[in-house]
Amino acid sequence: MNTLVTHKAPEETRIVVAMSGGVDSSVTAALLAEQGYDVVGVTLQLYDHGAAVSKKGACCAGQDIADAGRVAETIGIPHYVLNYESRFREDVIDVFADAYVRGETPIPCVLCNQTVKFRDLMGVAQDLGADALATGHYIRRVETEDGVELHRAADETKDQSYFLFATTGEQLDYLRFPLGELTKDETRKLASRFDLPVAAKPDSQDICFVPQGRYADVVLKIRPDAAEAGDIVDLDGAVLGQHDGIIHYTIGQRRGLHLDAAEDALYVIRIDPEAKQVIVGPREALATTTVRLNNVNWLGGDVSGGAIIDCEVKVRSMRPPVAASLRLLEDGSATVELAAAEHGVAPGQACVFYDGERVLGGGWIQREKTSTEAA
Repeated sequence: MNTLVTHKAPEETRIVVAMSGGVDSSVTAALLAEQGYDVVGVTLQLYDHGAAVSKKGACCAGQDIADAGRVAETIGIPHYVLNYESRFREDVIDVFADAYVRGETPIPCVLCNQTVKFRDLMGVAQDLGADALATGHYIRRVETEDGVELHRAADETKDQSYFLFATTGEQLDYLRFPLGELTKDETRKLASRFDLPVAAKPDSQDICFVPQGRYADVVLKIRPDAAEAGDIVDLDGAVLGQHDGIIHYTIGQRRGLHLDAAEDALYVIRIDPEAKQVIVGPREALATTTVRLNNVNWLGGDVSGGAIIDCEVKVRSMRPPVAASLRLLEDGSATVELAAAEHGVAPGQACVFYDGERVLGGGWIQREKTSTEAA
């Protein structure tokens, strides 16, 4: 980490650190300051801090902004707080709500990294004359003769590559990830050594703006008409019951179907937003070997359109990578053929590509069109 920017001494290198108020970004700033870099801390206020002050496990609001300021003061670096509430609402929260209305299962953390945390904050860092933007993500940036690559973190239990698949090559040139080689325990020990006021602070939850994990409450606040009732049907279309809004259901869901004795044997197989139907069936109906993607971000170098690439993929953040073949298309879409069937592949989630430790990119899983839509 002593040469974050090639051919420049640390004392001549300005690094902006994205500080969320958590342990990871705080240790990132402290490490770089200790090594002599010209460190500037920047925190983005992303949603109403008044409503989030007492919310545990949040980030980028309330107490967390105050914590970032205390850390900056402790390590002796300047610290700026920028209000990005409107951009976060437009680029992340609204998109999150609309995805549930479409019967999808979104990943707001990817959108946040893709927009306000990398695209917008990178612009701020460049305006401040920084040579690089550093974050506390657990992922590795590897420089090779062929260019910069994105690799999984050394600590598999903390690896965040699934949530960073949309990082572009241009962004990767400018970004730095000082914690990529560390374990979480090592990071905690560094926080204690630096005597940071957040050394014992719990990790933040993934969806920072969803109180108590009740995502439907957030969706209804933004899209009040999203709770329109409809039918729960089986694979043959027979009505088994009613629901109070498709936003309460996700692909693969088993609990909370309210279908009496049959509930334990049935899973959500599909969601049809046009018909306002939740389609349920046995677990085997969730199995699929073909996954269609759009808005693919490719980090694997030059390939010809339509070429088939053997790789591994993850279709859920907590699942291990599995063998697959990938066909990239010229329009930014792709088709993935899995070597073995996966259960519960959900539209709105990401499919991320790997070649061993290297992250090749990824795309967004698409919902299969209904017969009405196809017509």
